[in-house]
Amino acid sequence: MDVKSRNYLLMNRQALENDIKTSYIMDHMISDEVLTLQEEERVKQQNTQKERAAMLINIILTKDNNSYRSFYNALLHEGYRDLAALLQDGIPAVSSGNRKSSMDGMTSYVKTILCEGGVPQRPVVFVTRPKLVDAIKKKLYCLGSDPGWVTVYGMAGCGKTVLTAEALRDAQLLEDYFPGGVHWISVGKQDKAGLLIKLQNLCSRLEHDSTLSQRPLNIEEAKDRLRLLMLRKYPRSLLVLDDIWDSWVLKAFDNQCQVLITSRDRSVTDAVAGKKYEVHVESGLAHEKGLEILSLFVNMKISELPEQANSLVRECKGSPLVISLIGALLRDFPSRWEYYLRQLQNKQFKRIRKSSSYDYEALDEAMSISVEQLDDNYKDYYKDLSILPKDVKVPTKVLCILWDMETEEVEDILQEFVNKSLLFCDRNGKSFHYYLHDLQLDFLTEKNRNQLQELHKNIVNQYKKYYKLNTPVLSQEDCMYWYNFLAYHMAGAKMQQELRDLMFSLDWIKAKTELVGPAHLIHEYVEYSSILDQKDSTVRENFQEFLSLNGHLLGRQPFPDIIQLGLCQPETSEVYQQAKLHAQRQTGTFYLEWINKKSLKNLYRLVVRPHRDAVYHACFSKDRQRIASCGADKTLQSAWRGVSQLSRKLAISQPVTW
Repeated sequence: MDVKSRNYLLMNRQALENDIKTSYIMDHMISDEVLTLQEEERVKQQNTQKERAAMLINIILTKDNNSYRSFYNALLHEGYRDLAALLQDGIPAVSSGNRKSSMDGMTSYVKTILCEGGVPQRPVVFVTRPKLVDAIKKKLYCLGSDPGWVTVYGMAGCGKTVLTAEALRDAQLLEDYFPGGVHWISVGKQDKAGLLIKLQNLCSRLEHDSTLSQRPLNIEEAKDRLRLLMLRKYPRSLLVLDDIWDSWVLKAFDNQCQVLITSRDRSVTDAVAGKKYEVHVESGLAHEKGLEILSLFVNMKISELPEQANSLVRECKGSPLVISLIGALLRDFPSRWEYYLRQLQNKQFKRIRKSSSYDYEALDEAMSISVEQLDDNYKDYYKDLSILPKDVKVPTKVLCILWDMETEEVEDILQEFVNKSLLFCDRNGKSFHYYLHDLQLDFLTEKNRNQLQELHKNIVNQYKKYYKLNTPVLSQEDCMYWYNFLAYHMAGAKMQQELRDLMFSLDWIKAKTELVGPAHLIHEYVEYSSILDQKDSTVRENFQEFLSLNGHLLGRQPFPDIIQLGLCQPETSEVYQQAKLHAQRQTGTFYLEWINKKSLKNLYRLVVRPHRDAVYHACFSKDRQRIASCGADKTLQSAWRGVSQLSRKLAISQPVTW
């Protein structure tokens, strides 16, 4: 160890021995590989706190410069800033030989710079995301030597802080662009009094050996003090503001310096001047990364994880926060894989609670605080999004109808949510489509569970008010949304009569099947059968059977006349009765009705897959229970009692007779 460093330890030995608790200090030094487990045991064997501190200092005095740096950094991390200040001038210079990488890929130079600047350590379980880390570095390079802002933004728990800290663990970046160091401050949601305290603490940290000892008394004074410090003492340094919520807070740091911020709000830098760059942190980890995090928490290989691990990662929707919370819980309770999977599936977010490297101990807390920061007039609009279907991008026009507003007004509201990472926007040319992350939607659904029926009812009523007795047409932006999800909203609103009127309407069936085919309608008849069948299941069965048996026709172009198809149903069928009423009302259209249907049992079950080309021959069996046909597509088809045989491909040159 350098003589100067040794002397500083000896000069301040008494203060160190009186104050420090060795346990956590030694953890840092062991992780830096400058203290052995045997030496740790020697310290622990001492009887009193002061004796343990004295033994640790004796051991450090026998070691090299790296031990001094590690001890100094450990003091900073454990909150002994006053003691670290006593040792600061004794920190040995970093020679080129000392800048070689340590075991974790960081140089001692980088460790010292980041510790002095208050940059958070890596979390206990860390999985790299190199593309995002590189993206942050590139934006910092773009700043060059000019003042400006780099914003790392994304939804709660996506890993903004961890990725930002990781990007700064780069010796080349620090030496070439920020030789004045890095100064990290965790801001969070603050009022003016809280912001003043943050500024005072930052100024105190930066001017530890300055004659300016009086703390600034207001925000303007603190802003001026910070500006002078950054200009005179740290002209080429990086100021990192973690977890910024409000743009007015940034004005206190608008001092023509280089600033890196993390925020959920993309627009937070709108109120400040200078160059601006952005890095969007995606909302989800890759599946393999999620498994890797779980494996590190439970100390198992990925291949050894139980079968529930894959399902757990899928239910976490790629959120680093949720995966880390689950991993930390499983580390303590390794037999609860099935239990935590069930809690996630049942949206029991309050039961998924554990201290972690993130600022929030539970998912519901992280989500809730974002929503609570919205202006009151926006909160109800955001609540309305609770009923959006999962994995669906909703066109602006749908929300215009819901809120009875002009497009521009709706886009302004939605942009506020997008800026705060509470909503995502897919811009496809001139058309904007919006969607929620699965976890956000789960949170909203759970939070507003008692109001979901009313919210569904509201959107149905707004649809009816807008379209009256008409139906959307394909040229309208919102057309496909209503055909796919109007029944979903009616079912959610428990509007039984409205749902029956919709699903048992030949006009609706014609319009919907012409656009999307019959399969989705059949699925809805099955899914909402409990609502549709409250009085009688017969009508629903009539329509479901009609679509099932005529699906091969309704999926073809040109689209067949659905009234004519309905007239072919048994006379007792609700489909037939509706088709006959439609036919009687229409003028100028010719329809055929099969007059001897009553004499044929199960006629409506006769199903034949049509030939793809001209039919050459067809004949009945002698008992009239079977029919066979062949045609230009070289297939022979046979059917009896409504059950069609699979087509057999044949080289047919002669008529088929039975």
